[in-house]
Amino acid sequence: MRLATFNLLHGRSLSDGTVHAGRIADAVADLDADVLGLQEVDRAQPRSGHLDLTAIAADALGAPAHRFAAAVAGTPGETWHPWQSEDDNIHPLYGIALVSRYPVLRWQITQLPAAPVRSPVWAPGPGGGLILLKDEPRVMIAAVVDAPTGPMTVATTHLSFVPGWNVRQLRAAVRALRALPAPRILLGDLNMPAGPVRAFTGWRSFARRPTYPSPAPRAQLDHILADPRGAAPLGPVVQIRTPAVAVSDHRPLVVHLDPDHTARS
Repeated sequence: MRLATFNLLHGRSLSDGTVHAGRIADAVADLDADVLGLQEVDRAQPRSGHLDLTAIAADALGAPAHRFAAAVAGTPGETWHPWQSEDDNIHPLYGIALVSRYPVLRWQITQLPAAPVRSPVWAPGPGGGLILLKDEPRVMIAAVVDAPTGPMTVATTHLSFVPGWNVRQLRAAVRALRALPAPRILLGDLNMPAGPVRAFTGWRSFARRPTYPSPAPRAQLDHILADPRGAAPLGPVVQIRTPAVAVSDHRPLVVHLDPDHTARS
């Protein structure tokens, strides 16, 4: 079983600032993930050529189950408002997505409110720099998937860059997941390093690798976590990858779990 998380930066390349469907598809296909959490995902945005990035990722993995969840209607950094209802789907949308090769038995979306203050954030690429940004609302997608080892819950989220507020969101996400079947996995860009993530959740990290910034990663913002409560382990981690890809300012994080490894060894 391969699990992966990838902050797409709406598919933009740092080398030339453009978005190409082929680059996104190649980057995702290389992950060979059975379940993939995506963050900073565009749908029908002019800046990304009106592409449906969730559908591109699902096609690249041959994954029949996928779901996009909008956090905002409009374009981050420009004009937007919090996504409120299906009526907002006529606008350009921005949010997160979960893609699965396994059948999904149940979906659940949890709203995580935005931080109430503007905060400085580094904008990568040509013309980038330190800017003050209003935080967007945050959302979590969870799916109960019918994996080869049995039903399990896998979720993805993208937490606030505002220190302290992301901790509040993380705790809310963990509370919501505990109502779903074990084993439970959380994939995502949590905008905090591994130490605080462990301290505030008690969840096990499957991988301790830097993922940001992508050209020469120094910090781990992207995580794959397992709830230690309520179920037998999913098997040891037999491989961890943070491949260099042609899009985004984050590197994807991929872990390969082998439930049969212990039995064979």
